[in-house]
Amino acid sequence: MSPHDAQAQRRLQSLLEQGLPLTPRPWRTLADQAGMTEADAMACARRWQDDGLIKRMGLVVRHRRLGMAANAMVVWDIADDRVGEVGRALAAEPAVTLCYRRPRRLPDWPYNLFCMIHGVRRARVLAELAAIIARQGLDDVAHQVLFSHHAYRQRGARYIDHTGQAEETR
Repeated sequence: MSPHDAQAQRRLQSLLEQGLPLTPRPWRTLADQAGMTEADAMACARRWQDDGLIKRMGLVVRHRRLGMAANAMVVWDIADDRVGEVGRALAAEPAVTLCYRRPRRLPDWPYNLFCMIHGVRRARVLAELAAIIARQGLDDVAHQVLFSHHAYRQRGARYIDHTGQAEETR
């Protein structure tokens, strides 16, 4: 494929919005569907990352479809000089599926570190959290456990507006 084949590149962008296919060679599958070679598809994606069109590639897990209905966001009030260290430790915990830092919103919201724990039952999630707290020495750290009651729609990034023009991702 010529690097100037804009139509194939737009097809690839549109396909990437749907996510990587669950095949042994996802880039080959995308390339075949877009009308280019696997190497060209990967080169396009690399170029889009270098250019900032693709900021990151991640995975959206539809946890409720996997039977994980007890999902807790644990919010922590971690000392600012320790938040990086504690965040890395929590992110390394096998039960933690997501961990990130956010600014406090004082006076009502003192929490600056968030982590997600998914589970089949609430009791199991709370037991796992208790084990994490003990392992990480967080017994005296203020936190709240917020269980979700609704599954919001999750989707990946959008790269084109489907009229063929590139969109900037946020």
